Amino acid sequence: MERTGAVRTALVIGGGIAGPVTAAALRRAGVAVTVFEAHAEAADGVGGMLMVAPNGLDAFAAVGAGQQVGALGQPTTTMVMEDFRGRRVFAFDGLPGLPASRTMWRSDLYRVLHDRAVELGAEVVYGKRLVSVRESPDSITAVFADGTTATADLLVGADGIRSTVRTLIDPSAPGPSPVGLLGIGGWGPPVPGIGGPEVMHFAQGKRAFFGYWGTPGGDTAWFSNLPHQGAMSTAQAREVPTEDWLRRLREAHAGDHPAESVLAGARDLQVTGALEILPSVRHWHRARMVLVGDAAHAPSPSSGQGVSITAESAVQLARCLRDLPDLPRAFAAYEDLRRPRTDKIIAGARRTNNSKAAGPVARAVSRALTPLLTRTLFTPERIFGDIHAHTINWDERVGA
Repeated sequence: MERTGAVRTALVIGGGIAGPVTAAALRRAGVAVTVFEAHAEAADGVGGMLMVAPNGLDAFAAVGAGQQVGALGQPTTTMVMEDFRGRRVFAFDGLPGLPASRTMWRSDLYRVLHDRAVELGAEVVYGKRLVSVRESPDSITAVFADGTTATADLLVGADGIRSTVRTLIDPSAPGPSPVGLLGIGGWGPPVPGIGGPEVMHFAQGKRAFFGYWGTPGGDTAWFSNLPHQGAMSTAQAREVPTEDWLRRLREAHAGDHPAESVLAGARDLQVTGALEILPSVRHWHRARMVLVGDAAHAPSPSSGQGVSITAESAVQLARCLRDLPDLPRAFAAYEDLRRPRTDKIIAGARRTNNSKAAGPVARAVSRALTPLLTRTLFTPERIFGDIHAHTINWDERVGA
C-alpha cells in the first residue's frame, strides 16, 4: 500500500522489546528507521519469563512475526485461580476462536523481533545513550552521550519505564512508582496433579501471592509476589543472598499449598526487585517526538499485558503515521486509539496489585467473596474478553 504520511525517516530510541517491534511496524509503513540502544550489545539472554496474550500475537502478526512468536515457549491454555489450600476457585480456558497465550523467555522474544526488524531493513546501533534533542521546524536531531548525533523526521521513545524521551517531551512527566510487591521466581520440584504444562495456577496465599505451572521437562516454574513497601531495584535485590530470599519466601508461604513444598526444593532464583507501575502520562507526544510501549503506558506484570499492549501501540502508531498527512493528526489519532484501552488495562493491574498486597484481613475477606463474585460479576469473559479479543487490521486505513 502506498504511504501517504508525512514521515519518511525515524529514530527509535531503545532496543529492548518496544524498539524492534516499532521499527518493524514503521518499516512496513515505508519509513526508514534506525534503532539506537544505550547498552553496548544486544539483549541476548537478558530477562526472565513473560506471557504474550492473544492480542499480542495478533499485533506481532501485523509486522510479520506472528508465526515466529507463536512458536516460542509453551502455550498457556488454562488459568486456574486457587486459595491457599490449593482448592480451585475458578478456571479460565481462554476465549473461543483465539489462540492460546504463550509463556516464553524475554530473550527469545527479543531475538525474533530484532531479526524481523533487521530483515525489513531497520538499522540497529548499540552504545548510544540519548541525552538531549535539537529541534527544528522540519526535523529532529538526537544527541547521544558520546557526542554523536542523528537526524530524522521523527523520534520515537521506546526506551522503557524510565524513558529519557518522556522527560524531554514533558520535564514534569511522572516516573514509575512501586506497587507494594516484590517479584521473585525460580524452579522447583514437580507438583502432582498440576494438569500439564499448559495450565497456569494462581494462588492467593495467607501472606503472599504465588503462581506456578509445569514445564515440558517436568519441573515446576513459579513466582511469588511478596508484600514490600518502597522501591528496590533489580541490582539491589540481587545483592541479597539467595538463602535470605529463600528464608523470606518460605516464611511467607508457610502453610500454603503447593507453595510450601515447591519452595522447599526451590532453585535458580530470579529476583526482579520491586514491581512498578507508571502513573498516567499526560503527554504522549510533542512536536516531532512520540512515546510507545512502557515509556507511555507501563502496567505492572500483574496485568499480563505489558508486552502485548506494547506491540499493539507500535502497530497503531505506524498505521497512523502511514495514513495521516501530518504529525499532529497522526499523533492525535494514535493517542485516541490507544489511551482508553491502555488506561483500562493499567487500572485493572492496579486493582490486582492492591489485592495481592492487601493485609491478612483483606485477603481473608477476598478469599471468602471470590467464589460468589466469580459466579456473578467477574466471569472470565468479562475479565478478559474485550482485552484478549482485540484485533488490529493493518490493511484498514486510519481515518478512512
